[in-house]
Amino acid sequence: MTTRQKALELLTAAGALPDDRIDLAETALALAALDAADVPLESYRQHLAELAAAVADRVGGAGASVPLADRVAALRTVLSDRLGYVGDSVTYEDLANANLIRVIDRRKGLPVALGILYMHAARAQGWDIMGLNFPGHFLVRMEQDGDRVILDPFNGLEAQEPQDLRELLKRTAGGEAELSPDHYTPVTNREVLLRLQNNLKLRHLRDDRADKAVEVVSVMLLFAPDQPALWRESGLLNAHLGNLTAAIAAFERFMDLGALAGASAQLLHQTAAMVQQLKTRLN
Repeated sequence: MTTRQKALELLTAAGALPDDRIDLAETALALAALDAADVPLESYRQHLAELAAAVADRVGGAGASVPLADRVAALRTVLSDRLGYVGDSVTYEDLANANLIRVIDRRKGLPVALGILYMHAARAQGWDIMGLNFPGHFLVRMEQDGDRVILDPFNGLEAQEPQDLRELLKRTAGGEAELSPDHYTPVTNREVLLRLQNNLKLRHLRDDRADKAVEVVSVMLLFAPDQPALWRESGLLNAHLGNLTAAIAAFERFMDLGALAGASAQLLHQTAAMVQQLKTRLN
């Protein structure tokens, strides 16, 4: 079995797992392998294990009782200072920045890709860390015994105070944007991975490559098969590309899931009308 086939199997299996059983880093490696099909993953798995071991060594062993500030310092020392992981602010739009294999090779990437590495290293110690629903720039939050800190994996795990977050939000979402409680909401493992892949999809769409974008959406549906919005997006992209049978199947799946998830009657009606139009074109 090829690396790509194994990756597709892993992603499909992840789609059936409860969210808390999804291994973020391993699944991100599988996603990366789809664009680097001939690259063996063992050395990258070894690198992930070494990250975790180096952080554990820094704090006196996995499971050691360590203050929150020392936990953050250990992650920063190992990943940023020692290994040189940094946000790629020079070639930010490079697709390699969302591919965990290439991120490990280059020691730089997007906030969410770097965030996955920090989360992997922290969770290996049993530490409480999660991604946040902050728009435009992925952030993580660490907690311990009621203390918490918001950190920026793109900038060496720099702590973010409320004023920093306001400035960051205005840079990414516009000068009128204001912080809201939603921006501090934790995201699930699937949502982190979807956010990683969404970077690829948006770049393909900006390059007018709907064919590549629909491939990304198809992969996203492997590990997040119950996301109504993804099925609708798959339908729209396939319809645009003239893949009518695939578009109809995606729209029909959206309507099934959307009805259960509380999608508006208007949206469901519009989608049903599109399905009828596509079926007419097939005949």
